[in-house]
Amino acid sequence: MHRGDSSGSSSSAESVKSEQETVPVKPSGKDFYKVLGVSPESNEDEIKKAYRKLALKFHPDKNSDAEAEDKFKEIAEAYEILTDPKKRAIYDQFGEEGLKNGVTLTSHGNLFRSNVPTDSFSHGYEHFDIFFGQDDDELFKPFRRFPHSRHQPSAVHELPVTLEEVLQGCTKHVKITRKRLNPDGCSLRSEDKVLNVVVKKGWRAGTKITFPREGDETQNKGPADVTFVLKDEEHPQYRREGANIVYTAKITLKEALCGCTINVPTLDSRMMPLPCSDIIKPGATRRLRGEGLPLPKSPSQKGDLVVEFQVLFPDRIPPQSREIIKHSLAKC
Repeated sequence: MHRGDSSGSSSSAESVKSEQETVPVKPSGKDFYKVLGVSPESNEDEIKKAYRKLALKFHPDKNSDAEAEDKFKEIAEAYEILTDPKKRAIYDQFGEEGLKNGVTLTSHGNLFRSNVPTDSFSHGYEHFDIFFGQDDDELFKPFRRFPHSRHQPSAVHELPVTLEEVLQGCTKHVKITRKRLNPDGCSLRSEDKVLNVVVKKGWRAGTKITFPREGDETQNKGPADVTFVLKDEEHPQYRREGANIVYTAKITLKEALCGCTINVPTLDSRMMPLPCSDIIKPGATRRLRGEGLPLPKSPSQKGDLVVEFQVLFPDRIPPQSREIIKHSLAKC
C-alpha cells in the first residue's frame, strides 16, 4: 500500500511536469532579430529603420550579387513578422516553428496548437483571430493597435524623373498627406510627411520604390505602404531606349551626299564632334559608345548615345542645278 501510494504520487508529478514542458523554453528556427540586426527589445521605429537600410542594400534592382535576392526575401520575412503584433508575440515565445505550425495562445498565455498549419509568412494567419478570446485583449494590449495582420493595399504614385537625374542619381523629397489614428484608436487626423525617395543611377521607368507603412491608416488595418513608380519625363533632345539615348541630327541633302562633321550634345552638356565621310541615308545611325545612361545593375558601365540622322530635302531645285545633278548622278 505504501509503495502503491508512492507510485501513484510519482505518476501524478510526472503528469504535471509533462504538461508544464509542453511550452518550449527557447524559440526555434530563424533568429529574425539577428537577420535585421536589432535586439528583441527594439521598438517598431528601430525595426523599420533597420529594414530600410538593409532593403536598400540588398534589393535585387540595386544589388546584382547572386545572393542578394535571397537575402532581400529573408529581411522582408523578418520585417513582416516583427512589425505584426500578433506574429511577433507568438514568435517571441515559440519561434519560427510556432508560426509555421499554427501555434497560438490561450487567454492565460498557455500553448495552443491549431489544426491549420501555415505554409508562408506572407499569408495564412487569418485563423489566429478565431482562437483569441475576449480576455486576450488584455494579454496583447501593448500590441493590439492594429487588430488585423493584413495591411491596406499600397498607395501608388508616379514619380517623374529627368534623364539628367537618371544619369547622376538623385534624391527626391516628396510631400504626402496621410491619415493617422488618434490616440483614442477611433478618430483620424491628417498629417503631412516628407519622404526622401532615393533614385539610383540608371534606374528605368517602371522601377518601384516602396516605403512600408507610411500611408493612410484605418481602425481595422495597419498603415498602407506607399509606392513610387518611376516615370521618364519627356526630354527636348533625346528619347530613351533602355540604357541608350537617341539623338536626332538633322542634316541637309548636300551634307548627306558629300560628308560633314556634326557636333553632338551629350547628356552632361558636352559637345562631341562626329565626322561623317560616307553617304548618309535617311534613318542611318552612328553610335558614341559609353555616352548613354548607366546600367542599373552596373552603374560604372553606360549605354550608348545613338545618333539618328534625318536628311532634310530641298523644296525645289533651280533648273540649271537639276541638269548638273542629273549629269553627276548618271552612273549612280
